[in-house]
Amino acid sequence: MTDTPVPHEVPADQVAEGPPIQLPPSISDVEPVLSVRTPIRLEYDFIPSAAAQQYLRAYASKRILGNRSPVDGAVFVPPRGVDPRNGVVADEMVDLVDTGHVGSFCITHLPIPGRKDLPVPYVSAWIHLDGADIGFLGLVAGCAAADVRIGMRVRAVWKPDAELGATAENVLHWEPTGQPDVPIDEAGNRAWALKQSAAGGGEDA
Repeated sequence: MTDTPVPHEVPADQVAEGPPIQLPPSISDVEPVLSVRTPIRLEYDFIPSAAAQQYLRAYASKRILGNRSPVDGAVFVPPRGVDPRNGVVADEMVDLVDTGHVGSFCITHLPIPGRKDLPVPYVSAWIHLDGADIGFLGLVAGCAAADVRIGMRVRAVWKPDAELGATAENVLHWEPTGQPDVPIDEAGNRAWALKQSAAGGGEDA
């Protein structure tokens, strides 16, 4: 059995800043750069797909659309125009209600820069609409963060009609309905697994 070699000890003053850097004589008297501040601005254009355009326009009239898969009937929201699991076109649009439940959630205690209207802590949740087989991200408010739970029934809180536009931002947040919770073993993506099991098996959404 041999001893493990001990690494060469580096002086403490070199551990923090590293060994001295030798500058060429031509710049030896130039003040060293300690930091660089580089403002960055990124502008881009986003053109939504045909399915996404229908989805966003529907929001202007307080409607939420989904796509139904022609393979197994799974309803996706937001609609993408395809069933990504099976690689097929999904062009059937489905009107969904603005109620659902919390499939999963996260309580955040750090503020978002530029969002002074969003006090901390706030709750981001995966909202599973009634009639949909996949969830999407939403903000839960109208109750204490500690009261949010998986399976909690929620409904959309919309902007005033005069402020509606072709944007998902029309839903300000999701608030509790006060109805009984969805059982945890039936909440979120578990609901699709149960549906498939009852139908005799199939792929998970």
